[in-house]
Amino acid sequence: MGVLFNEQDLIVARLQQDPPRNIAGSVYDFVAEGIEEQAEYLKRYHEISRLVMTDPSEKNLNEMARVQEQLDHHNLWQLENRINEVLEQLGLDPNAALSSLSGGWLRKAALGRALVSNPRVLLLDEPTNHLDIETIDWLEGFLKTFNGTIIFISHDRSFIRNMATRIVDLDRGKLVTYPGNYDQYLLEKEEALRVEELQNAEFDRKLAQEEVWIRQGIKARRTRNEGRVRALKAMRRERSERREVMGTAKMQVEEATRSGKIVFEMENVDYQVEGKQLVKDFSAQVQRGDKIALIGPNGCGKTTLLKLMLGQLQADSGRIHVGTKLEVAYFDQHRAELDPEKTVMDNLAEGKQEVMVNGKPRHVLGYLQDFLFHPKRAMTPVRALSGGERNRLLLARLFLKPSNLLILDEPTNDLDVETLELLEELIDGYQGTVLLVSHDRQFVDNTVTECWIFEGGGKIGRYIGGYHDARAQQEQHLATKQPMAKKNEEVIAPKAEIVKRGSSKLSYKLQRELEQLPGQLEDLEAKLEALQAQVADAAFFSQPHEQTQKVLADLSQAEQELEQAFERWEYLEGLKNGA
Repeated sequence: MGVLFNEQDLIVARLQQDPPRNIAGSVYDFVAEGIEEQAEYLKRYHEISRLVMTDPSEKNLNEMARVQEQLDHHNLWQLENRINEVLEQLGLDPNAALSSLSGGWLRKAALGRALVSNPRVLLLDEPTNHLDIETIDWLEGFLKTFNGTIIFISHDRSFIRNMATRIVDLDRGKLVTYPGNYDQYLLEKEEALRVEELQNAEFDRKLAQEEVWIRQGIKARRTRNEGRVRALKAMRRERSERREVMGTAKMQVEEATRSGKIVFEMENVDYQVEGKQLVKDFSAQVQRGDKIALIGPNGCGKTTLLKLMLGQLQADSGRIHVGTKLEVAYFDQHRAELDPEKTVMDNLAEGKQEVMVNGKPRHVLGYLQDFLFHPKRAMTPVRALSGGERNRLLLARLFLKPSNLLILDEPTNDLDVETLELLEELIDGYQGTVLLVSHDRQFVDNTVTECWIFEGGGKIGRYIGGYHDARAQQEQHLATKQPMAKKNEEVIAPKAEIVKRGSSKLSYKLQRELEQLPGQLEDLEAKLEALQAQVADAAFFSQPHEQTQKVLADLSQAEQELEQAFERWEYLEGLKNGA
């Protein structure tokens, strides 16, 4: 229903959500197919040109002349130049086989295919999916130079913030346009929902009054106001058709007993594959409660380092020590397999009606509702789910497992913004250790306190703070990295303690943590004093053994927590003061 108006001779190109898969041929052939009707002539010219370079036989030269005549006849030389310009802009090798390209390079090839038609409108469906941060930065810069109109779908908040000049919001089947940038949209959307909530409350109040009137009116009056009755029926229809705002996911991680204080310790670790150095002389220590992001281009070794730490791969040299009492929950970038023929419920609980959450039984349907699965949707086969729904189901399954070490390898792919924000809150409140691989810059900013950046050649730099803090420190470090001879003044810290620091200014997240620590220290000291008073009581050891052991265990834990809080406070104060 409705009318769609198109500008005459409008050229529209589309970049689909997923990069092309299982396709043969060269990059040039694939990109040239963006110019549909002339593609075969151009592909043949490119093919015979390459052949003549290696075999300039009379047969090949005659064929090349024939193809050149066809290009002249169809006036295609300008299109040939355009293809070469686009390939050069994108840094693509025209002779490379598509089968040899990574996901990021395939996405570039698909973008080139869209651009060669010289479109007035460019449609992009999740353009940052499966791209590393360096490629996303490049894509933003490239698209800002595009002269036409760009319409894109994205859940990458940093990309939206950097690119959008207008937001079109699809909410419960209605499209609403918000002029301005992403931050302005968030403010206006929040206000619109607040006004809607007030209007709905007023509507429901009036409807309740009319329902009371219709029940009483028949007895109170011989005749009813038929216009009022019709209005009531219309109100009933309107209320039945109202679609409420979708709820938010309520994620909870089943936390296991605490791990040891040292979760991982690495000294001078080296690892290479087929002559490519992925990890070189890397030393680091991961302590309980650390939240660390691994950042770098696709294929640089981020997942490999995780596997080395977990003992799934053996280092070529160096030492990796794994701490005690570790319970690992691993969200893999390739995702655990779901049975497409089974329902959402059966994939989660394998036919059971209840699951254990924080030591208590919960009905499967209730637990799935926390992840935005309506009871009817919970009965749906997995094959009918969207990518975002599949990911929510995988998260629901993951969080049933007790853990004190959470490893998330590309968790943000295909997640909507609301679920992303809830996942951020979950990680922020998680008491265990988090290791995260992600190309979502805002997600990294909002969740971690340290970044390990893969800088090439197996070198990994360690920086305090989220993504943007880490990048700023890295740039400053590289700018000042000049050999400086300082006799008798240079102090070399142990490798396990080296953390590169830039400006003494703390990030917002670390500054907030520092401000909250004095209050936490006071609470811990009060708790410790109360436990010490119990133990000092003369009658304490006359109590049953189970009671005294519990108090003594609590006392030991309180002492450790206070010590760790003091260490953290001193550490952050040192960072703040540039020590």
